[in-house]
Amino acid sequence: MTPFLILLLAYLIGSIPFGYVLVRLKTGQDVRSMGSGNIGATNVLRTTGRAIAVVTLALDLAKGFFAVWLMARFAGDSPLWMSAAALAVIAGHAYPVFLKFQGGKAVASFIGAFLYLTPVPMAAALVLFAIVAAATRHVSMGSIVMAGSLPLAAWFIAHSPPVVLTTTVVAAVFIVYRHRENISRMRTGTEYVFRFDERK
Repeated sequence: MTPFLILLLAYLIGSIPFGYVLVRLKTGQDVRSMGSGNIGATNVLRTTGRAIAVVTLALDLAKGFFAVWLMARFAGDSPLWMSAAALAVIAGHAYPVFLKFQGGKAVASFIGAFLYLTPVPMAAALVLFAIVAAATRHVSMGSIVMAGSLPLAAWFIAHSPPVVLTTTVVAAVFIVYRHRENISRMRTGTEYVFRFDERK
C-alpha cells in the first residue's frame, strides 16, 4: 500500500467511534445525547460505567498507536509520513465520517499516536497529565497541560526532527482548541469534576 492510501486508512481508523458503538450496544442509547455529549472515555464513564469507559479508552488509544505503526511499516519509518498519520488519526477521531464529522476531543488517539511516534516525551507528558488531573480533578485541564507539554518534551528529551516537532505543536494546538468549551466552564467554575468511581 502507498503512504497516501495508509493516510486515508489512518483517518478512517480514527473515525471508528468506539465510545458511541459500545454505549449503543450496552444501553441502546446515543452517548452524544448524554452527559457532555462527547464520545470519549470520560463521558462514557460518567454516563455508562467504568468497564465500558476503560474499554473505550483502550480502543481509542490503540487506534492512534496502530495508525502510526501501520504507516511506519509501509513508509519505512519515515518521520514525515508517520507524523502525517498521527494527524490523520487524530482528525478522524475528532471529525469521524461515520458520525457526520461530529466526534470527540481526540485526546486518547493523540496519546496513542505519539506513544508510537515520540514514546518517551509522551510518557513524560502523561506524568504531567496524571499530576494535574489529580490536583485539579479536571481531566480536561490534565489533557490541556499534557498536550501543551509534549512539544517541549519532544524537543528537550528526544531531540525530535523538525517535522515531528512541528507535528507535536500542531496536534497540541488542536487538542487545546477542542477543549475550548471546557476552558470556558473552568473559568466559570462549572467544569465536570472527575470521579473514577462515579458509576460502577
